[in-house]
Amino acid sequence: MARESADAERRNPRSREAYARADHLFGRVPMTWMNKTAGAFPRYLESARGARVRDVDGHEYIDFCLGDTGAMAGHSPAAVADAVQRRFATLGGATAMLPTEDAEWVGAELTRRFGPTRWSFALTATDANRWAIRLARAVTGRPKILVNSYCYHGSVDESLIVTGPDGHGVPRPGNVGAPCDVTLTSRVAEFNDLDHLERELAHGDVAAVLMEPALTNIGIVLPEPGYLEGVRELTRRHGTLLINDETHTFSAGPGGCTAAWGLEPDVLTIGKAIAGGIPAGAYGLSADLADRLLGRADLDLVDMGGVGGTLAGNALSVAATRATLEHVLTDAAFTRMHTLSERFEAGVRAGIDAHALPWSVSRLGARTEYRFTDPAPRTGTEAAAAGDSELEDYLHLYLANRGILLTPFHSMALMCPDTTEQDVDTHTELFAAALAELAG
Repeated sequence: MARESADAERRNPRSREAYARADHLFGRVPMTWMNKTAGAFPRYLESARGARVRDVDGHEYIDFCLGDTGAMAGHSPAAVADAVQRRFATLGGATAMLPTEDAEWVGAELTRRFGPTRWSFALTATDANRWAIRLARAVTGRPKILVNSYCYHGSVDESLIVTGPDGHGVPRPGNVGAPCDVTLTSRVAEFNDLDHLERELAHGDVAAVLMEPALTNIGIVLPEPGYLEGVRELTRRHGTLLINDETHTFSAGPGGCTAAWGLEPDVLTIGKAIAGGIPAGAYGLSADLADRLLGRADLDLVDMGGVGGTLAGNALSVAATRATLEHVLTDAAFTRMHTLSERFEAGVRAGIDAHALPWSVSRLGARTEYRFTDPAPRTGTEAAAAGDSELEDYLHLYLANRGILLTPFHSMALMCPDTTEQDVDTHTELFAAALAELAG
């Protein structure tokens, strides 16, 4: 690790100097998690196109991070760039507080892919989740939201709860500036544990279960057979809404896990990748839920309902979303991305098997992740316990120094439409070399 850190500093003087000069940025970066990157400082972006990133020191990288899913369509895909140029420069009017006809096209396409029939837009999945939560509380009259331990729903306050040693909910470590004790607003159950979920729902105060169909941001944790069906049955039995957050699990296919696995949520939220890198999010409601909400004369869904934001649904974001869904993240593109992810998974597995390491690898469509434990964790708490930040940093820095980027905060690799077989094979070779040094 000392060798790799020294190499990173030697190879990247301009990035090091830029970081040292960033006195007016909180944490020296425009968003604090950028400091999570392995090494003493982050590499600074110069340009990016497709599956490639170039830094200010002139190094080119095969990008498997892809903006932690935000660039799953690839960097600056041509169709999106053209749509943005047309909307912003040719037609004008990025945000005019007026709807565009693109929005109905996008809503219809999201319905085709995911199922829910009524859609509204946000700028991030975090906001989409916040607004979905408000609607769930409004229509059910219940105060609490249930999430899975070590889930990921952005910075939604209600989601920052994990299972404590006694099985009860406790604030997630590192939660900053919580407005109140999270146990006042939330309940928690372990992923893949229907008994735990049923105990929590039995209190009768849960408005909605907000969940990823597979955990992603603590490492991929896949659902066991029958689990998701059990969640749906239990939520219906207890009068609780089900919200599927497909922001990361969109990698499972054109309609995410919801379409791939035949799921039936009441609400679906998504963000990051749907606009090809332009900020956008969306939340979709079932027809029944939409009618229940719109039929309530006592709900202010226009002004004080908390389901807005001046830039939400702006013409630029909606144009970018249409171009991404129509021309880039197509059904055919997902087929190819999944094939590449299978190839990536096989390469990682071969490296693990070559040294008989007690590691595992999990895949969710176009997303693959290796874990430092075997078998793969079945709950979020198990996944958190299996982390090894020192080992992870070594592998990330080793790969970055040789031209490959992984997601900074776990060992996740994502394929985009521009990823190639050679890109995958390059990772396989370098991953094997990194393991050989550890084993040697």
